[in-house]
This record gives sequence, structure tokens and C-alpha cells, in this order.
Amino acid sequence: MTHSAAVLGGGIGGLAVARYLSRAGWHVEVFERADTLPTSGTALGMWPQALDALDAIGAGDRVRTLGSPQHRGSLLRPDGSVIGTIDNRDRTAYLLSRPALLATLAETLPDGMISFGTPAPAVDALTDHDVVIGADGLRSPTRRQLFGEKFEPRYTGATAWRGWVPGHRDTVSETWDADALFGITPRDGDLVNWFACVRTDAGHPGGLDYLRSRFGNWHADVRAVLDAATPDAMLHHDLYESPALPSYVSGNTALLGDAAHAMAPNLGRGACEALVDAVALGRFLTADTDIHTALHRYDRTRRPATRRLVRGSRVMSSLAMTGRLRPLRDLTVKLAAGLA
Repeated sequence: MTHSAAVLGGGIGGLAVARYLSRAGWHVEVFERADTLPTSGTALGMWPQALDALDAIGAGDRVRTLGSPQHRGSLLRPDGSVIGTIDNRDRTAYLLSRPALLATLAETLPDGMISFGTPAPAVDALTDHDVVIGADGLRSPTRRQLFGEKFEPRYTGATAWRGWVPGHRDTVSETWDADALFGITPRDGDLVNWFACVRTDAGHPGGLDYLRSRFGNWHADVRAVLDAATPDAMLHHDLYESPALPSYVSGNTALLGDAAHAMAPNLGRGACEALVDAVALGRFLTADTDIHTALHRYDRTRRPATRRLVRGSRVMSSLAMTGRLRPLRDLTVKLAAGLA
């Protein structure tokens, strides 16, 4: 008997789980409210666990070919002096833009599997599917239907700007100061990726003029990137994290990715964990004939691990943008990097 799944959301986690299940012979429908896959977006770090997940769905080699390997990184002060360096040669990550990653995930899905321009039906309207998978992001309607509004994401106290400029870069840097940070990384497409984060009230209206003023006395690399930045190649989002859900599963419905565990971006693990969720869920569903047993195995495996990452991302955000604890922060980074 062929099993069936309704995947609510055609983002990273949704396409990855659709790809896993379809390769295993399941009938899968993906509901995506956007009209097409995105054509713009910033770089995402694919850490080894995410690459393992991509290998499991036959996409790992393509991501390694398209992406920029991240071997080394530097943590800097606003004047450009070095707090510490990170060597990732034993745990190489690949930086790849969101559009390129989504296109890779979608390229082998059967024609018609993704229903673009189609908001997801309510969970209780999908009773003809063996399993429903809520991969519908930060403001997940599926999560709200399962657990109510008290589990809506909470503002972290920081907002982020992300963008890309023409150029080439081989190394990663992140510059830390009290209440702000700025990162510069490689990415595919002969572009340089950048991101800025500032502690401020939600809904901060600042654009490029604000960023050029806020970071105007930082080191030359930051100023050069902001001088080259344009409004049409920039995104601006407040940052949110999820409160701890009682479960990632209810009935025959499972949540994954940001719908289950949105986190601050400071560990660079949000997209990675969506991929790991997708493959874990796919493996449990295809290894166990009882859907409810498979879903509860998924919940027991992924909920503790991802909650630790939500907390860890919050701690890293506080560490990076600390004010009065900067000397202790810098010493900790140096000791961790073996530089002290």
C-alpha cells in the first residue's frame, strides 16, 4: 500500500521531507502559498549534519559543487583587531544561497508535486492523508491549529539586515561590539554575503542610511560592504525564537523547521536543523508501519536536540553583543580557539 503525505510549506524543510518520502515511494503533495521558488536570498551555512541529511536525499554532492567551502573564520572587534580565529577544516561547512538550495531540493521532485500559489488547507481538511507535515515557518498556521496562540514566537530583542554585494571572498568574519554585530561571508554567484544585527525595539525602520551611520566607524571591510550595498539586494527582519512546545507531534501531524523551533541565527543552524528534521522524520515514517509510533519517535529524537540549539543560539547572541562582559568574552573566545 502506498502511503500519502501532505506537506504544508515548500521551504527548505518541506521540500527536503517531500524529496525523502517521494524517493521512498510515498505519494506526496506540497502546498506552497508563494507563486514560485524565490530568486533572491542570502547565504546559508550547511554544517556537516546538514550535509549528511542532504546526502540522504541525493542532494549533498550538488550542494558541495555549488556552495563555497568555509574553512576558516575570524571574530573581530570594530577596529578590525582579532578576538579569535576558527578553523573548520575538520568540519567543513558550505555556504549556499537560499534560492540555490531550494532549487536543488526541488529539481528532482515529480512535476505537479508542489502546488504553488496554494495556501495550505486546514489540518482537519486533510484526513485523506496518512500524515500531515507542518513545514510552514515562523508564523506556522499548523502550529497554531495544534497548540494555540500561546506558543507564538517571541521577539529576541534584536533585528537583522542581510544582503549581498558583487565581489569575491574566501574567508568568513564576524565583528562583535556591544549591542551590534556584522558578518561578511562568501556565497555562490560571484557575490559576497553580509549580515548585520542590532539590539533594538521590534519594528525598527532603519535602512541603509541607518546601517551606514550605525557601523560607520567600524573597520574598512564593513564600510566597503555597506558602501556597495543596495536596497534591492537587502532583507530586513526582526528576530524571533520559539517557546518550548509540549510536542512536535499531534495526532497524525508533525511540525518541523521554524514551525517547531525557530531560533536566533547566531549559531547558523536554522536551515541545517530543518534538513535534519526532514530526514529524521522521513526515516522514521518509512521504517515503521505504524504512523503514530514513527511520529512519536521523531518527537523524542528531535525535540530535545533542537531545544538545546534554541537555547544555545540565544546564549551566543548575548555573548556576541555583550557590553560589560567583553573582556571575559574575548578571553573565552581566545581560550576556545587555543590562542591564549
